[in-house]
Amino acid sequence: MATTSAGPAEDHHRRFIDEYQHLSRPFGAGGFGAKAEAFARFFGTPKFLIGQTAIVGTWIALNATQVIHFDLYPFILLNLAFSLQAAYAAPLILLAQTRQADRDKAHAEADAKHREAVARSTLERQELAERGIDLLKKLLDENTQLTKQVEELTQQIHGKVVAA
Repeated sequence: MATTSAGPAEDHHRRFIDEYQHLSRPFGAGGFGAKAEAFARFFGTPKFLIGQTAIVGTWIALNATQVIHFDLYPFILLNLAFSLQAAYAAPLILLAQTRQADRDKAHAEADAKHREAVARSTLERQELAERGIDLLKKLLDENTQLTKQVEELTQQIHGKVVAA
């Protein structure tokens, strides 16, 4: 009877996604990657949006009321700051989206491999169960044959004992 026990490498619960670990950090595994990822993720947070709104509102209020005269209307320095922010934010966000798509694809492939492995394992177990059922049927048939032989021999012995 064949055994289907898996080796230690096959039993590892992350075995299907280990080959995609290089995609776990969207901007690489180094310090720059970690900071760039944190920066790109920060752009979408309420904390950033509220903070930026407060800074822009303060900037406009101070310059429009001429309390401070460093960027008068039409706020060219503010527009330059937004352009600079957009120049860095857009590529970081696009890079993050691209890498996220790569990770999603890798996870989908890992899920597909896992489903295939589960299906193979299920088929192996089903075949093993069918072989076990066939063996049980065979043993049951042999037991039935032996029971019939025992009954025939018992009747023969009973007939000879009663006749004697």
